[in-house]
Amino acid sequence: MGVKVFRSPARHGYAVEGSPFIPTRFACAASQYYGIAGSGTLLILEETESGIALVKSCEWSDGLFDVAWSETNENVLAAGGGDGSLQLWDSSSNHSAPLRVAREHTQEVYSVHWSQTRGENLLVSGSWDQTAKVWDPTLSKSLTTLKGHEGVIYSTVWSPHIPGCFASASGDGTLRVWDIKSAACRLAIPAHKSEILSCDWCKYDEHMVVTGAVDCSVCVWDLRNPRQPVCQPLVGHSYAIRRVKFSPFSRTVLASCSYDFTVRFWDYSSSQPLLETVEHHSEFVCGIDFSLHTPNQLLLDGPTPCQYTASLALLLCQLQRLPSGAGLLLGRDSEDLHTCLPYSWNTHCWTIEHTHTHTHLKNGQVLRVRH
Repeated sequence: MGVKVFRSPARHGYAVEGSPFIPTRFACAASQYYGIAGSGTLLILEETESGIALVKSCEWSDGLFDVAWSETNENVLAAGGGDGSLQLWDSSSNHSAPLRVAREHTQEVYSVHWSQTRGENLLVSGSWDQTAKVWDPTLSKSLTTLKGHEGVIYSTVWSPHIPGCFASASGDGTLRVWDIKSAACRLAIPAHKSEILSCDWCKYDEHMVVTGAVDCSVCVWDLRNPRQPVCQPLVGHSYAIRRVKFSPFSRTVLASCSYDFTVRFWDYSSSQPLLETVEHHSEFVCGIDFSLHTPNQLLLDGPTPCQYTASLALLLCQLQRLPSGAGLLLGRDSEDLHTCLPYSWNTHCWTIEHTHTHTHLKNGQVLRVRH
């Protein structure tokens, strides 16, 4: 297995997303001083034969906590900031400033996502101010504001099947499904008895949504019968689950990353759902994404223990037990952004980790700090 390294000193990655247009390109939202203080950086990176190249680095005055590529323009992406801002960036531009900035949220924007259904070109943002907002790409003014959560919103994800519909996960322990046409919550599921940090929609079934929470469990929900998960909760992580993702190549395969330093792969339809555990990280893993282009590649992201520096580490792993087409995983380490890639590989998935969350875990609960 070859190792590729990209050094990103004094930055801690929070989110990573692969380009829907360019197979070798990905973006990372990163923050200084663990996201508690200081500035943020949006990194546009390119995998090459010899390593990982920096395409562009964009600086912001506050921490950046999520990133999403446009589904209609290969150069445009959005990022959410700790100052409550939503920024639109052009990766091909020579200018260092964002194209547009929206400042309607009153607290951290922790989630951004671009709509994926045909005929729509919308963004949704989720904030610590307990609201979700829907935008068009001009970011001139939000199209609608959705209220109903009684806690921080950590995750907002558009349905890849149903126009005008997205799901949100919150610190109030609920998973909610929203209809933007009526600006109303259509379904509220008390999915966990703890904070839910992430949710994702199945790419093959419009009724299936997965959640990951501080209670260390992953639950898969059928929105037609939300009284209980479709299977027993997927357990194995020993600390809070930071992010969950369905595979774009397999209906029932998904990945979860956690503050326990691991990434786990599951097939929720199996009697033995745990497919693989990846333990290449030395710190908390907080971001993950599957490549849309290359089946059976996994990209992991997580930091090495270093108090004041951080980095993204992209780990490409050959996972023998995953079904064909399950994905590649990317990871981030605290001093280096590096990728461990077999020179002959066939999968892609990105993940991120950082170090400061040691201070956020107390008796199994996540304290109210940027994590």
